[in-house]
Amino acid sequence: MKRGKVYWVEFRFNHTRCRKRSPENTLAGAKTFESLLRMKLARGESIDEKPKARIPNFSEFADKWFNTYVVTNNKPSEQNNKEMTLRNHLKPFFGRTLLDRINNLMIEEYKAKKQAQGICNKSINNQIGMLGKCLRCAEEWEVITKVPRIKPLKVPPQSFKFLAEEEYELLLEASRKISFELYELILFALRTGVRIGELIAVKWSDINHANRSILISRSCWKGAMGSPKSNKVRQIPLAEDIYNLLCQRRQNEGFIFLNQEGQIYSRFSLDRALDRACKLAGIKIVSWHPLRHSFASRLANNGVPLQVIQALLGHSDLKMTQRYAHLEPLTLIDAIKTLEPKKSTNIFCAHKMPTNAEISTNFAWKIPN
Repeated sequence: MKRGKVYWVEFRFNHTRCRKRSPENTLAGAKTFESLLRMKLARGESIDEKPKARIPNFSEFADKWFNTYVVTNNKPSEQNNKEMTLRNHLKPFFGRTLLDRINNLMIEEYKAKKQAQGICNKSINNQIGMLGKCLRCAEEWEVITKVPRIKPLKVPPQSFKFLAEEEYELLLEASRKISFELYELILFALRTGVRIGELIAVKWSDINHANRSILISRSCWKGAMGSPKSNKVRQIPLAEDIYNLLCQRRQNEGFIFLNQEGQIYSRFSLDRALDRACKLAGIKIVSWHPLRHSFASRLANNGVPLQVIQALLGHSDLKMTQRYAHLEPLTLIDAIKTLEPKKSTNIFCAHKMPTNAEISTNFAWKIPN
């Protein structure tokens, strides 16, 4: 039947009136549509159209994604990073946009805006990478049907801060003047390459005295214990100097490094202590992570294979380890000196080990919490 300019299909089936608008607005199209409806009813199928699910905006879905996916699959530190990225960057820009309306143009506009704000390309890539993961989850959960292609920005090779030989020794000497505990913490970081969260979380029971190694199996973030990054549990041999220092105050249980109150250190207190040591040593302020860079750099400069360094650092991908295989300027100089008639001398000079008297005296000093 036709009403005005629109064709409709109307018939009765099992004493029930069926009336639908024809998708093709012609007489022939209406008759074909009626035949299709009758066939569906004969097979016991429903002819009622399913209502389309409401597409949420980005802010609504991001909250659901965070509580459902991020909290379940990410460590507390990563949860914190994602929450801040959503709150400070992605939600303010994409928040009110329906999820299926986010397209390539919007993403390019977002990248341009962040660059204009002075944010580096690496940080922008991290943000849009997180956006991509959120949208891919929406596709997997059948909220949207297509994810726009996200092109990362070009990022120059990342530079790493690491200690030169002189700075290495100056920092150790300065830390020993402040307190023996700080000296021991810094020496442990430089000799093992552990992350700050792993340093805080090591226990006496992790030391294997049979082969003089330590098991890195946990990490601490804001007092919460979890597994190391990438869940890479690893065994690190202990250098003789740090092993001997630990043995001089050996215990059977508990955490190796504790503050004055007998509690695990906060990152803030350790950052403050390292800052003080750097100022006393007269070197540029560094954080704890460059000590990890220094560990890897020294190994690479000494010819240790990258696969071995990868295992010691706990990297899941060798490409990550290759970033640490940079050479110090002095190493380049030594390489040129091999062309000269005389042999180049080794620039490394081992630092002076503390005496037993120093240990007993300096342990009275504590790092402020």
